[in-house]
Amino acid sequence: MLDQIFFQIGLVLIVAAAASLVVFRLRQPLIIGYILAGVIIGPSIFAYASSSETFHAMSEIGVAFLLFTVGLSLNWRRVKEVGWIALFSGVGQVVFTTILGYLIGLAIGMQPLTAFFLALAFSFSSTIIIVKLLADKEELDRLYGRIAVGFLIVQDIIAMVILLVLGALEGGMDVQNIITLALGKGLVALLILWILSAKVVPHLVAYAAKSLELLFLFSIGWCFAIAGLLHILGFGIEVGALLAGVSLSGTIYHNEINARVRPLRDFFLIIFFIILGARLDISQIGELWLPILAFSAFILIGNPLVVMGIMRVLRYHPRTSFMTGATVGQISEFGFIVLASGIALGHVTGEANTLAVFVALITIAGSAYMIKFNEQIYDKVHFLFRWLEPPEEEKIRGAKEKKTKVAHTTLVGYHRIGEHILPELKKLHKDYRIVDLNPNVIDELRDDGVEAHYGDAGDERFLKEIRMEKSKMIVSTIPDGVISIDLLNYLKRRRYKGTVIVTCRTPEEAHECYEAGASFVIVPNVLGAERFKGLLKRKKTSRKAWMEAIK
Repeated sequence: MLDQIFFQIGLVLIVAAAASLVVFRLRQPLIIGYILAGVIIGPSIFAYASSSETFHAMSEIGVAFLLFTVGLSLNWRRVKEVGWIALFSGVGQVVFTTILGYLIGLAIGMQPLTAFFLALAFSFSSTIIIVKLLADKEELDRLYGRIAVGFLIVQDIIAMVILLVLGALEGGMDVQNIITLALGKGLVALLILWILSAKVVPHLVAYAAKSLELLFLFSIGWCFAIAGLLHILGFGIEVGALLAGVSLSGTIYHNEINARVRPLRDFFLIIFFIILGARLDISQIGELWLPILAFSAFILIGNPLVVMGIMRVLRYHPRTSFMTGATVGQISEFGFIVLASGIALGHVTGEANTLAVFVALITIAGSAYMIKFNEQIYDKVHFLFRWLEPPEEEKIRGAKEKKTKVAHTTLVGYHRIGEHILPELKKLHKDYRIVDLNPNVIDELRDDGVEAHYGDAGDERFLKEIRMEKSKMIVSTIPDGVISIDLLNYLKRRRYKGTVIVTCRTPEEAHECYEAGASFVIVPNVLGAERFKGLLKRKKTSRKAWMEAIK
């Protein structure tokens, strides 16, 4: 039996590696290769993965590790910055998607209860897909990435409450008892976790950190302990793993823990995507093609539009709204749990689960492309979203700014690098202004008396409105090659003679920016390495010499 499981896992990984090599060669997201491997080993082709319980358990571990690492990286200060938008977008997507999905189900002839359960199942976006793809692009810390993670946390909490309600209904409890029990369990769990995080965890982690191997083992054990505790209280393993990571995020060792857990997480996540592909039975597509197409189109297009509409109300720019909305075009693993509860209650047939698998694969594949190429897609279709521009930009457009003096220096992008650059700009004793896409940041800067403009530095109309070319010095800290090139091309067409500094992620992007006319290009990783190399040339190794060199 053990030999059989060993060789099954081995063959599955070989197929996944081969499929991923082909996908990588075609420059496609590797998730597509994992899902394709699942289709190959699934019932549609070879029907090889017979040890489904083993693979399912491994995929669950992958989900737990993913959310554990998300929790480790969670910065509560930044979550607070996007708290309201995360709450409104998370709740709004669930509500509107459920309503619209229910109406679509009725329109294509489904029974009301079946339509409702499917709509509810399809209203949640996948934390696994979104976080993995954003992490691969290194954009979890960008504004739209932080908003996406924020509303995913909100949705996960909503999903947990719904699953608690459905589970209690299966046991014959009434709604009032369900709500009371859920709230009581939630408060008890948070209280216990808060006490442990404040009083116990710091001492345990500090002791375990004396050995890196022990620190790694302790972290894994802590993840499973908290997830198991919350599972006993009726919450999902996912929420437990997330909170376990959050409880360790305040320690000074969270980066080391994250680095050591990541390879383990990636291995088990590969199994998760393979199993998702293995659920597909192509023979049933003929019977379900209409609802598959209807719900897939709705999730890929409707979900992003719902999020964009909510963010429009909250004054976020179309670029940020589009980038955030593009992340939600797939269904969550919670959807299958909701459908399983509906089947257990006798309200949904097994056919609905098959439909959900088809929709999941289509939307995951589609959203993978949307997230990977979100910047390029927006630059092609941004003209379609002019109506989403906040009223403030309309006021800017109508103002007689040509009669006003333009600041000597324009800083584009306040978050991260911009925060550190601003104090040095002030020392130049030149007037300055800031351009950013976060309306909350703009409000805070204006309250402090700083000239701040809300808009997209990659939008030529906005650049004209604020007369960007009139500034003597322009510094863009947005690590986006597309925006940097758009800004440089705009300035080049206006024969800009001042200093323009932009930011990119790679040396290749930096080369393109220099060709487009940049005075200097910030490549954070390369810049750090060059600075260190320059310090090494001093050939001084004492601590005192290094402290003097970096002053």
